[in-house]
Amino acid sequence: MISGTADAAIRSPLMKKHQGKVQLIFTSPPFPLNRKKKYGNLEGPEFRHWLAGLAPAFARLLKPNGSIVIEMGNAWEPGRPVMSTLALKTLLDFLDSGDLFLCEQFVCYNKARLPTPAQWVNVDRIRVKDAFTHIWWMSTTPRPKANNRKILKAYSASMEKLLSSKSYNPGRRPSEHHIGKTSFLTNNHGAIPSNVLSVTNTRSTDDYLEYCRAHNLPVHPARMPIEVPEFFINFLTEPRDLVLDPFAGSNTTGAAAERLRRRWVSIEPNDGYVEGSKGRFEAVQEPARN
Repeated sequence: MISGTADAAIRSPLMKKHQGKVQLIFTSPPFPLNRKKKYGNLEGPEFRHWLAGLAPAFARLLKPNGSIVIEMGNAWEPGRPVMSTLALKTLLDFLDSGDLFLCEQFVCYNKARLPTPAQWVNVDRIRVKDAFTHIWWMSTTPRPKANNRKILKAYSASMEKLLSSKSYNPGRRPSEHHIGKTSFLTNNHGAIPSNVLSVTNTRSTDDYLEYCRAHNLPVHPARMPIEVPEFFINFLTEPRDLVLDPFAGSNTTGAAAERLRRRWVSIEPNDGYVEGSKGRFEAVQEPARN
């Protein structure tokens, strides 16, 4: 793990040896909020120009079929119940600056998320809670390395029954799709997941938290559930591929890459968070082989 800012580290001689060799950049930069957080987010348009300015350097680090995946939360106008378009403008600037293709948009839904923005949701009761973040998958090529066979999910009970009975109602649907007599009879050993990821982040204790408490280290306030980087690492890389997280925080990405037998590099400027991230590797469990 590299201690330093992403801006400096990705342009340093240390990172030059990885130029053109990174299969996946997966990260969650400090969100473009309109107020400061402990982890050092930029505010307003300053965030937009800063992140877009990093896109060319990120693109140069990628292999020809590599991917960039960025999680970005929503932001609200200060003092008004109006959503900011800053995240969307930042995405468009980032794509243009890095000469990137937008491969697909994902939504990361957290049903246990606290009701925010509090003033508009809890007090005035004029909005509903903001319970998802955007995840943008980008690449320098329209066809980056990807294989959805590696992220299949378990079939539903009804699909298992269909495969067993080998009987269903074929024909034309109201949507005008035509379902053939054998269209759903092939057992692919799992269903293709959608682009909506449903995860929660309600753990009160884990190896990372226990390590930080035991060593009196600061706990990162915006930790990502490990299931999110695991999904994209499985989807977009293979064992021994190189994964980079330039805004590592508590280094969830590095821990996921380690478990999945990928090489990884993470960058984080806060020495306390760097030291605390060691707790993620105290007991790395063996995952199922892809």
